[in-house]
Amino acid sequence: MAQNAARHRLASSNGAPPPPPPRSPSQKPKKKRGLFKRLMIWGFALFLLVVLFFGVAVAVTMQSLPSYGELKESREGQMIVVRARDGTELFNMGPSYGKWMPEAEVPQVMKDAMVSVEDRRFFDHFGVDPIGIVRSLFVRVESGKWRQGGSTITQQLARNLFLNNNRTFTRKMYEAVYSVAMEAKFSKQQILELYLNKVYFGGGAYGVDSASRKFFGHSAHELNLPESAIIAGLVKAPSHYSPTADQNAAVERAAVVLKTMQDAGKINASQAAAADLKNIRFAPESGQNAMRYFTDWALPQIDFLVPENTDPIEVWTTLDVGMQNTAAQSIKANSPAGAQGALVSMDRDGAILAMVGGTDYVTSNYNRATLAVRQPGSAFKLFVYLAALEAGYKPDDAVVDEPVTIEGWSPRNSGGTYAGKIDVRTAFAYSKNTVAAQLGNEVGFGTVAGMARRFGITTPVNTNPSMVLGSSDVRLIDMTRAFAAVSAKGMAIEPYGISKIATTDGRVLYQRAATASKQLVPQYVAAGITDLLQTAVNIGTGKAAQIGRPVAGKTGTTTSNKDGWFLGFSSGITTGVWMGRDDAKAVHGLQGGTAPARAFAQYMRYAVAKRPVEQFETQLKLPSWQLEPDDEMITANPSDYSFVDDQGNLIEPQQGPNARGDMGGGRIEDGGAPPRQDQPPAAAGDEFLDQATGSRQDGSAVRVQRGQGRPTSGN
Repeated sequence: MAQNAARHRLASSNGAPPPPPPRSPSQKPKKKRGLFKRLMIWGFALFLLVVLFFGVAVAVTMQSLPSYGELKESREGQMIVVRARDGTELFNMGPSYGKWMPEAEVPQVMKDAMVSVEDRRFFDHFGVDPIGIVRSLFVRVESGKWRQGGSTITQQLARNLFLNNNRTFTRKMYEAVYSVAMEAKFSKQQILELYLNKVYFGGGAYGVDSASRKFFGHSAHELNLPESAIIAGLVKAPSHYSPTADQNAAVERAAVVLKTMQDAGKINASQAAAADLKNIRFAPESGQNAMRYFTDWALPQIDFLVPENTDPIEVWTTLDVGMQNTAAQSIKANSPAGAQGALVSMDRDGAILAMVGGTDYVTSNYNRATLAVRQPGSAFKLFVYLAALEAGYKPDDAVVDEPVTIEGWSPRNSGGTYAGKIDVRTAFAYSKNTVAAQLGNEVGFGTVAGMARRFGITTPVNTNPSMVLGSSDVRLIDMTRAFAAVSAKGMAIEPYGISKIATTDGRVLYQRAATASKQLVPQYVAAGITDLLQTAVNIGTGKAAQIGRPVAGKTGTTTSNKDGWFLGFSSGITTGVWMGRDDAKAVHGLQGGTAPARAFAQYMRYAVAKRPVEQFETQLKLPSWQLEPDDEMITANPSDYSFVDDQGNLIEPQQGPNARGDMGGGRIEDGGAPPRQDQPPAAAGDEFLDQATGSRQDGSAVRVQRGQGRPTSGN
């Protein structure tokens, strides 16, 4: 006390105000309790207001709902007529409905499977399941991802009948209102009956009877436990789990359904074990053929071309029926035993005329023409020689076929022989690996990678020395597109499969318009590479691709004969063929110049039969910087073509990186002289390509050691 009094006197003597008296410990909790009470009151009032608003919305919605009979008669889905290039009808796509199944006639095992996997508490909730929502939230927190949905069967039905699949808060609110209204107006049995007869199961099948007939060849009355598990598992992702898309995925999903049924007490462990999913007999697909590879690729584009359209439509595609059938036959007839084959053929404007993604669509609907990525082997040399021609080489220039070592890598020619001094044309025709390696090193491996990107290769391209022999994975459709650009005299080509979309009453919704194309390389470069490609077919590795008229093309074979390629063009049609095993194992005797070239020739004889014979423009009309002063003929300006950015997009020359001004790979350093117009331009500067591809950063040229080193394979 004395100390406190002393401090008080000291503070007073200094002129400072005395400290406030200490507050009672009970004052602070009283304020908190008051704030909490007010929040509770306002929160309860807000809750009542929401409940009142929700109740009014449910009441109004219930009055506006169609009758049960009207809902039974409604139909979902969009009818699509698919037409070929000449307008002939290929097939119809649209909803398929079986017989209406009253709830009492649906096998109990089918109802149990559906309720167990989609809404275990279906008979206990009022349309929205708060317990299910909380459970899904807990699973989300524990696993870090959404593993269980909170939507009930009633909510799914409401969404299918009245709403859309947009994942927005507003849609979820409407969904909840419709669900509670339906539960108030209809019985659980009526709701389940509507759901079982209207839900989409994939493959165009709506309802359990349609799904049963499509996938198993019998009515829904005969469904057993494993078949019911298959069907119930499809609702989550029909396009993914449908047996018509992937039978293995459908079986794996059915196993999850059986486990869920057991957890829900609908079946016991012995019943689950006795359900033999591996030996389910699926009904054979009717009308399936190689044409489906094309339609599976082209038709999904409808949603982007005419979004938010539900009217019946007709789709005109670019497919030629005769060419498609011939393409399928040529792949099936020439693919080695145990191997797959793929083919893409496009017209001079990029229209896909034929597409084959495998030897048998029914056995495997995996589209190897558009999805598979494989090493192209020597077919990738197209980009090496394009870069060399653009840098100043000509088909008649001398090169030396001899052993070389680049950064410790020593390529070898097929057969292990070396021809010595030859010209560029011969080196390309006989696919000399050592020459391709020297040219790639001289122009820069980054430049070659940039050329590949410029011509439409969308997969990653490495810049290791071996890249010149096709060590980077590519897609067949991309490689075919690149060769089509050469056929178009160096102009960019964009593949497409749909030319027009119209409603069935004739209203045009989409019409493909001609687009301005970009010049990828000067025409003299396109003429030079066409010269090389034609020679490869006339006297080189592609002789099996001859068809009695001018053909330009290139073979490709990877190590141990795992992949065989042939790509080429004639009379405005460009076609690419790939063959190999899906597991990338060696195929005995497979080379680009054998089975793939023969399949190309078989198809192309039919494809070009009604087209006039066209001679290739292979005469080099060089720009001034490649001509002697007394022989000057200005036909092209080096600034007429473009660079590419790190995404492969074309940009104007003045916007591009520093161009190389010499053949040795040097760069113009900061502060140096700009490139002279009498020097050959490059596709892109080294620094730019090094950053884009992740190759070496010092920009130094790679030293080639000639006449030594261990050879490696390549063709």
